[in-house]
Amino acid sequence: MAIYRIAIGTVGEASHPSALRAALAEFFSMLIFVFAGQGSGMAFNKLVTGHDSAGQSADGLIIAALSHGFALIVAVSVGANISGGHVNPAVTFGAFLGGNISLMRSFPYWIAQLLGSTVACMLLKHATGMETPAFSLSSGVSTSNALVFEIVMTFGLVYTVYATAVDPKRSNVGVVAPIAIGLIVTANILVGGVFDGASMNPAVSFGPAMVSWSWDNHWVYWVGPMTGAAVAALVYDNLFIDDLHEPLATNDF
Repeated sequence: MAIYRIAIGTVGEASHPSALRAALAEFFSMLIFVFAGQGSGMAFNKLVTGHDSAGQSADGLIIAALSHGFALIVAVSVGANISGGHVNPAVTFGAFLGGNISLMRSFPYWIAQLLGSTVACMLLKHATGMETPAFSLSSGVSTSNALVFEIVMTFGLVYTVYATAVDPKRSNVGVVAPIAIGLIVTANILVGGVFDGASMNPAVSFGPAMVSWSWDNHWVYWVGPMTGAAVAALVYDNLFIDDLHEPLATNDF
């Protein structure tokens, strides 16, 4: 089982220069991702209705899917050589469960990801004068429905991350990892966006909720993605990564 490779790490690991550089890279990647993704939805609403919010539409859903997908391809690419390009607390959690990052090194990632999303939403609010809408459930969608969506969609995302970026056997597939990751997010938004916004990313949900101070059903956007990430990491690591695979050495941190 992959669980035996989990590493807690040392307290000093979190403040090591390499960990701080990686966290900074995650901050900027998340800022780029949320600013473009969240901002595109706000711009579409302004263009179509002339005010801050609009009902869901097919055009809006496609624009949201494409903007988030394209932005994530860039965000993962620019952070890949420094932090691994997680750009998602759920991805970091999945990497931790697979023994690919220690718990202590994960904390700076999580903090940076949440801060990056929040700063992006603050900049959008200041620049546009509009509210940054928080993720919410559509009419008729229960929290249990949304949980299933978030679990399954995040499973697909983290499974893709493992197959294209984490697996030691990935070979040349790793070159297209950012594209594959961006495309699965695009596809998932087209599936779940009309039901619960298709977050798949606790930080992406946290920033708008913090800036707009709207926390209704916010827990769904943490429990669902973290659960989906955990299942994907354990399934892929246990079934498809050889026992010879070793986690990152502590001194590499």
